[in-house]
Order: sequence, then C-alpha cells, then structure tokens
Amino acid sequence: MASHSASVVRIGIVEDQPLFRNMLELTLGAEPGVRVVAAVGTVADANRLLRPGTIDVVVMDIDLPDGNGISLGVTMRRQQPGLGILLLSAHDAMDLLLDLPADVASGWSYLSKTSSTSSAVLAAAIRASARGETTLDPALIDRMTPRAGSAVERLTDRQYVVLRHLAEGLSNAGIGERLGITEKSVQNHINAIYQCLRIDSDPARNPRVSAALRLIEETGRS
Repeated sequence: MASHSASVVRIGIVEDQPLFRNMLELTLGAEPGVRVVAAVGTVADANRLLRPGTIDVVVMDIDLPDGNGISLGVTMRRQQPGLGILLLSAHDAMDLLLDLPADVASGWSYLSKTSSTSSAVLAAAIRASARGETTLDPALIDRMTPRAGSAVERLTDRQYVVLRHLAEGLSNAGIGERLGITEKSVQNHINAIYQCLRIDSDPARNPRVSAALRLIEETGRS
C-alpha cells in the first residue's frame, strides 16, 4: 500500500447492495482528497480487509447480511481509536447514535440513503468524521422540533439555527457564511449554546459532538 498522505482521507466502504456500493465507490473516488481503499459487502470481509491503520473513515450501511454497522463500527473503533465512522441507512435510525458506548461515541456521522444527500454532503460528513466530529443528515435535521421543556427548546431562535448548522457538520466559517454573520459571532452563539445545554469543557470530549447528540436527544421529527 502507498504511504498515507495527511491530506488524503482513506475510505473503506461496507455496503451489501452492489449497485449502491459501486455508486459510493465511484462518487467518493472522484472526490479530491479522498481515496477508496476497499469496498466490501459483509462484516466478515470488512474484518478481513479493513485492518486497523489502513483507513481513516469507514462508510457503512447499518443493516448488513451477517451483522450490523453499529456493532462493526464499535469493534473497529476500539481497534483503531481515531477511526471516523459514517453510517448510512434507508431508515431514520439516527437515534441509534445515542446508544453508542461512551468510549467510542465521537466521530460518528449519519446520513439517510433516502434523503437528497449530495456528493458534497457525503464528502463533508466524511471529512468531519475524520476529524472526530459528528455530522447529521440535513434533511432529517430539517424535520426536527425541540421537545417541550427541553434545554434545546430554551435556546433562542438564532442559537437553535446555529446548533442545527453545527450538527450538519458546518465549520464556524461555514455557519457564518450561511447566516451572514462573523465567525466571532458564531463562536459567541456556540458558547451560549454550550452553556444552555450544560456541555462542559472536558478535553476528552468533543463539545460539537456532544451538542449534536443533544440535538437528537431533545428533539422529535415530524
């Protein structure tokens, strides 16, 4: 295998539907700064070919013929703590991210196969996962409504919009561009969000991941 450049994100794909697997391989293979190392269809093949250190992010279906992506992701993450994981599903199973063991909870992203996810969204989710962050499906986020009495409901309208964009994987610069405000203003909003949601500054936890998970936990989807 060629030596890994820090600027290239190495991808493993685990998807049992051949047509969708080929589509992912072609789409990601054409993305700059991304290299597909292997594309397989089963847990067994993933364990055989996607060895620790050979990939930076694994893109996988949740439902596989000989297991599921959640269990496989937990196993692979414990073997390679820095591995990013992007889950794909034909169903709205985003709440499964709330049940991840605490030692592997960062760096998981979730996109729906049935939403209008673009190659740009897919690539952004992969890069966020490689950084240990979480990206949630924008179409599913659009359907979220804060639960009555939750901390998320107490956010201001602008703070809630910032939180949603954060959960989509946008950087502070990206959020600022989307809303027409400065990066400093974005960071001020994020600090206020963390305070309202009581997200601490524990260096062992990524606060953006914690905020994204709170968005899932304290909202419903219409």
